[in-house]
Amino acid sequence: MKAEMSKDGKMIVVTIPMVVKKRGGRKLIIAPPGMEMAPPRDETLARSVAKAHKWLKMLESGQFPSIRALAEQEKVGESYMAKVLRLTLLAPDIVTAIIDGRQPDVLTWRELMKPFPMLWHEQRERWGIPEPV
Repeated sequence: MKAEMSKDGKMIVVTIPMVVKKRGGRKLIIAPPGMEMAPPRDETLARSVAKAHKWLKMLESGQFPSIRALAEQEKVGESYMAKVLRLTLLAPDIVTAIIDGRQPDVLTWRELMKPFPMLWHEQRERWGIPEPV
């Protein structure tokens, strides 16, 4: 970080080195080394995980007899709903990382809409996430 007076002497100009990066269709500010910032949460991803668990609960409770019926109620396509419901297969530590905003950069909405392994250790391997302690 650098501060200096403006040429006219009326303002202090503060320069903070940072990197702007896209994640989930949004721009994020990446702090320079040594400067701590709370990790930004990918709201789209976090909401999708929550929605997946809500929909699964609605199906398992018998409130809706099928994905088709629930998709009609929610006004979404069956294919989209099936992809979102797959998020309920994520390892619990991966879900926690998404909710906390600590997931790796490769773990995006687009990446999670592709088929992914059902085994938790294979999910961690695929996305470079260490095994929980």
